[in-house]
Amino acid sequence: MISPLAHIAEGAQLAASVTVQPFAHIYDDVIIGEGTIIHSNVSIYPGTRIGKHCEIFPGAVIGVIPQDLKFDGENTTVEIGDYTKIREHVTIHRATADKWSTKIGSHCLLMTYVHVAHDCQIGDHVILASYVGLSGHVTIDDYAIIEGKAAAQQFVHIGAHTFIGGASLIRKDVPPYIKAAREPMTFAGVNSVGLRRRGMTDEQVRMIEDIYRIIYVQNNNISKGLEQVKENIEQCELRDGILNFIKSSDKGVIRGMI
Repeated sequence: MISPLAHIAEGAQLAASVTVQPFAHIYDDVIIGEGTIIHSNVSIYPGTRIGKHCEIFPGAVIGVIPQDLKFDGENTTVEIGDYTKIREHVTIHRATADKWSTKIGSHCLLMTYVHVAHDCQIGDHVILASYVGLSGHVTIDDYAIIEGKAAAQQFVHIGAHTFIGGASLIRKDVPPYIKAAREPMTFAGVNSVGLRRRGMTDEQVRMIEDIYRIIYVQNNNISKGLEQVKENIEQCELRDGILNFIKSSDKGVIRGMI
């Protein structure tokens, strides 16, 4: 159902089952999938692609041009997957010519007043609590959870299944499967509860704990810790994923416990 009080541009493409409530504004070159609900006073700008069965709550602004002085009108996009919820007053900006698309995955939840800047790449099942702010070019992998009022610096990479405490300042990359908090941000243990909830076995969780004990708890520097992991932990996809994440980090990863 589309309210007669909503403004839908002629160039917008909405599936027949989309709901648009009064005073929403949907511009040209917007595509919205079936079953999605657009609440009142939502603004969706050109270049936005929204999947199936999403819900966008009042005051959200999606697809507006980036706050990047280098942006020169490139034909960039925002892409949102299926079953994602965007709560009140969230802002999501179009990309620049770096990534060409700002991406939000499927089954995500972005709570009130979250800001996602240009060129961010967010995976599936990610939760960003209220007032989280992502600067441009941030990458967040699947199942990461960031608590409220945390802020991420440009180009940081947050690994899969991480849990980041509220009001954190994220200046370095955060390896997968861990908890991180404090100021400056440090390793705060393995996200064992979350991993077991998502189907990892006790053996897998213990192996991840062993890896991070070597890297972060035994007072190794990072390079020495990685070598010891290779020597002492049997090769497998989980081990190699952690090692490759840390080795490929351009900004460096967060520090260990103090």
